[in-house]
Amino acid sequence: MSPASTPAPQPADDAAPGRRDADPAQLFDAAIDGERGALARLLSLVERGGEPARAVARIAYRAAPPYTIGLTGAPGAGKSTLCDRLITEARGGWPSAENHPAEAVDQVAVLAIDPTSPFSGGAILGDRIRMQDHATDASVFIRSMATRGHLGGLALAVPDALRVLGAALVPVVFVETVGVGQMEVEVASACDTTIVAVTPGWGDSLQANKAGLLEVADLFVVNKADRQGVEEARRDLRQMLELSAPGEWHPPIVETVGTDGRGLAELWGEIARHRSFLIESRQLERRRSARLEDELRRVLAARLDAQVAALASGPAFAEALRAVAEGTIDPYEAADRVLSAGGGV
Repeated sequence: MSPASTPAPQPADDAAPGRRDADPAQLFDAAIDGERGALARLLSLVERGGEPARAVARIAYRAAPPYTIGLTGAPGAGKSTLCDRLITEARGGWPSAENHPAEAVDQVAVLAIDPTSPFSGGAILGDRIRMQDHATDASVFIRSMATRGHLGGLALAVPDALRVLGAALVPVVFVETVGVGQMEVEVASACDTTIVAVTPGWGDSLQANKAGLLEVADLFVVNKADRQGVEEARRDLRQMLELSAPGEWHPPIVETVGTDGRGLAELWGEIARHRSFLIESRQLERRRSARLEDELRRVLAARLDAQVAALASGPAFAEALRAVAEGTIDPYEAADRVLSAGGGV
């Protein structure tokens, strides 16, 4: 049996102390066997950070990552409804595309990301409720995610979580963000395929442009296409794409109505086509390599920030700061003194 979602707003990972879930290796074995509570526990360990999260990462990064699909866009664009429909499409497997035959997809996971909420509530809870059609599907795992203490915040917690899902043998993961802030854009753009959802009207198009979503979008979705203004939205997107730097891949624009499923088969087909393009052009390999480099840089920066914070709380920092305030030394000499006293960073 495969992991599945749980309707409860709180993750099912803190129950029953004394279970065999203290050992990440045992947790992974249980998750692969289909114990969804074990998978939830692993993701909670990632969220909370610290040594337990590092122990999970040591195992997770040995496995191949899943294929990840980021879904972002302005609030109200219908992302959760689209994601719910895409789960259904994904459960039907990958359609044939380019030189790639159809493939079965035995498990699907969804991470609903909200950098503003430390607990499972608010917009996150609403996302989970809208996806409850899949709550009884043992092959679907839905998880809300926020950072509760991970060293690098969501920018590092999400890649770690995706690796955990990959190590649990989940082949396809959707990452849904609640808005279009900088963090959400970073999270969504760190996926293999990034979808930007807009709705008819100028507002979303302008917001997408301002947020830099044009640069990260592999596909555009004009959702709620049963409303007026669809052609204007397509025109706006085409014009903005024409002004952007041309590349080998030209982001398609797909019209959908998430509430009744119109256009969802076409959208899933375009996702499959983009996946095939990435594999054939070897861009998937290059993208993932670049993301790993970025993750390592973020880890190093977070570790160094933590060390700087420790130095800044010590007596050498206070003494150097006082000397700078008195005008006896400059900030650069003060930094040298603090580093020397602390043994360097």
